[in-house]
Amino acid sequence: MDKLAVVNFRKLGSSDIEVSDISLGSWLTYSGGVEREQAEACVKAAFDAGINFIDTANVYGRGASETLLGEVLSGYDRSSYVLATKVYFEMSPQDRGLSAAQIHKQIDASLERLQTDYVDLYQCHRYDEDTPLEETMTALTEVVRSGKARHIGFSEWPVEKIDESLARVGGSPSIARWVSSQPQYSMLWRAPEAEVIPLCEREGISQIVWSPLGQGVLTGKYRPGEPPPADSRAASESMSGFIGRLTEPRVLEAVERLRPVAEQAELTMAQLALAWVLRQPNVASAIVGASRPEQVHANASASGIVLSADTLAAVDEALGDVVVR
Repeated sequence: MDKLAVVNFRKLGSSDIEVSDISLGSWLTYSGGVEREQAEACVKAAFDAGINFIDTANVYGRGASETLLGEVLSGYDRSSYVLATKVYFEMSPQDRGLSAAQIHKQIDASLERLQTDYVDLYQCHRYDEDTPLEETMTALTEVVRSGKARHIGFSEWPVEKIDESLARVGGSPSIARWVSSQPQYSMLWRAPEAEVIPLCEREGISQIVWSPLGQGVLTGKYRPGEPPPADSRAASESMSGFIGRLTEPRVLEAVERLRPVAEQAELTMAQLALAWVLRQPNVASAIVGASRPEQVHANASASGIVLSADTLAAVDEALGDVVVR
């Protein structure tokens, strides 16, 4: 199959890794939301489109997502893709958090499920208030030194904890450095712009953002006053639990006002939303889930699109006060 879209690549923080600016996520889709055959087709479509970056986590489906990806990716050359996973959330009543014991236990379990000797990026899924930061940073450094992870990142950490961790790294060159931050970021959710992105820019840390399409809302598939499409995430019993505020009437009405903005720019609404996220130089990649191969190719087609100042202004005007900053 010919490549239907070719994505661009961006450097992942201060690392030597280059990741596709559109990446394949597996949060809801590959943890039980779609069947093995669909997941396999989506991974193949990602490779066909030039996507080299795949993001998962141990907690997605309590290991189901990693297991599925391990099976599917076993047919590909390990050097041909960049693989990221995460640790923190509860895997059993005894297993959660970022203690040294948990980090070492969970990386080994993740590698076994993923059928690989190493991940390219090991991320702390949240900050652990119950474990001393020094213990977490030391354990992550040991994971990197052992070759089980090439680099480390964090997701949704409070900015003061990012600062504190950077001070520790600065005081000890032997501690592994962060290369990535994984925040929620989209036209609708811009909270990282206030403090996280400026701090990370100064420190050589890239954003790899989740929910750039606002759980699919920014694709325009959910219309105000209409039931969600039968095949959509909002209609799915297994995938609808997190969509919440995004399908409130005022949000859907604001998103509807983006439709003519996208048409004026000769873009689909998904292309507009992804290009908007990628306009930010500190964003290395936008993580997008997919349950069908055509969604993968549609998302990949947003790579390289540059939005005009007029289009960006029209986006802000359309969304108005529904934006979270």
